[in-house]
Amino acid sequence: MNAAPLLFAPRAARPFAERMASALGLELAPLQEREYEGGEHKSRPLVSVRGRAVYVVQSLSGDATASANDRLCRALFLIAAIKDAGAARVTACLPYLAYARKDRRSKERDPVNARYVAQLFEAVGVDHVIAMDVHNVAAFENAFRCSVDLLEAAPLLAEHVVARSSGEPLAIVSPDIGGAKRAQRLQDLVVARRPLDVALAIFEKRRESGVVSGELLVGPVEGRHVVIIDDLISAGTTVLRATQACRAAGARSVTAFATHGVFAPGAERLLDRDGPDRLLVTDTISPLRLQPHVGEEHRLEVIAASRLFAEAVRRIEAGESVVALREMERGPISTE
Repeated sequence: MNAAPLLFAPRAARPFAERMASALGLELAPLQEREYEGGEHKSRPLVSVRGRAVYVVQSLSGDATASANDRLCRALFLIAAIKDAGAARVTACLPYLAYARKDRRSKERDPVNARYVAQLFEAVGVDHVIAMDVHNVAAFENAFRCSVDLLEAAPLLAEHVVARSSGEPLAIVSPDIGGAKRAQRLQDLVVARRPLDVALAIFEKRRESGVVSGELLVGPVEGRHVVIIDDLISAGTTVLRATQACRAAGARSVTAFATHGVFAPGAERLLDRDGPDRLLVTDTISPLRLQPHVGEEHRLEVIAASRLFAEAVRRIEAGESVVALREMERGPISTE
């Protein structure tokens, strides 16, 4: 009988990792983290990892307590230490993958940071990477030479939409042309779960020198409850513009969803009157930046993505396909 996998998580990732471990019926493995002068640090497992399957959980997002670079460095050092201690296989579970948006050269001599991050993980000996809803799927898969699995939040959102639906017409809206396939994917998942009237619409967005423009909304939203879906919300300008366009076109209500709530300064506007009626994100990044701005209306809601990561781990340990998890068309995600 194979030993149960070991789950480790640096301090910042423990809440997410604890939810994963709970869904798997496990406890997080003990880990020592020490801080030294000058910002240096070390992490070491406090149990033997020799010959074991190990999962290291770390969301590579920055906040007031630590930068994305700090959390990346801690994850790399911990994985290297675990490999040096004889682990049979180490999987990096990265709910949010830093630098995934910088996946190509848009200007002369531009860095391709997504590829460099992949090379860093491979350099410390990672065997497998699990991430969620990266900016460009093809770029993510091509950046890594080790095996990868990409999870998506669309099934979780589809469950949420169907559970909240009263049967009235819906419209799934992509806030830019590049996200049209993501919106269509959600449309398919919702219809597969319940035969609703679900339309598809696309909002035009152009970004030039950091300035967002575009006014065209293509698709039926009048008289419908709208769900805007995106992979990430930073300052919130794109979602805010799409929300206002849908309201102007006659939408009955507007819900905005993003897998990753980065919530840079300015994102608090999404909780104002001009923002969506409801704002949904997953727990890949803690929404602490926006919490002080949450009023009595409670527009912000967090959907747990940790159970998807738990299910991915369960499937890997059982020798089952994680790709099949992404392809599930019906029913809730089970972690039992």
